[in-house]
Amino acid sequence: MLKEKIEILTINPGQEFIIGKTPTRMKDLYTNKNDYKKLLNKYKKNIDSLQLKFYASASHALLIILQGMDSAGKDSMIRHVMSGVNPQGCGVSSFKKPSVEELQHDYLWRYQHKIPPQGMIGIFNRSYYEDCSSEYSKK
Repeated sequence: MLKEKIEILTINPGQEFIIGKTPTRMKDLYTNKNDYKKLLNKYKKNIDSLQLKFYASASHALLIILQGMDSAGKDSMIRHVMSGVNPQGCGVSSFKKPSVEELQHDYLWRYQHKIPPQGMIGIFNRSYYEDCSSEYSKK
C-alpha cells in the first residue's frame, strides 16, 4: 500500500517532471486512529531494523529534509515517525533565520557541516524561507 503511494512521488532519471501534474494530496493510509497506531508501530519496527543494518554497513548516509511553516507538523512527524530510530544513529538540525555568522558565508555553508556521516540519518527541520537574492547576495 505504501509502496504504491511512494511511486506516485518518485521521479526517475530521464523522466520529465511537470509540477502541475504532480499530486499534492493522496488518500490516507489509514481509516481511523487505531489503524494509524497499528500502521505507525509496524513502520517504526521496520525503520528500527533497517537503521541497524544501515548503521552497520556505514556505506551511505540518509538526509531527510522537512520544510514547512511553523506549526506545520514537522516536529510532530519527527517525534512520531522517528521514535522508532535509535537516537545515537540520528541527528536533527533545525534551521531558522540565518545568524550574523551564517550570513557571512555562502548560502550552503550552514548546511554543509550538518550533513550526516555515513551510516547515520540526518533530519533538516526547516521553517525559515530564505530569499537568496537579498540576504546571501549582498556580500
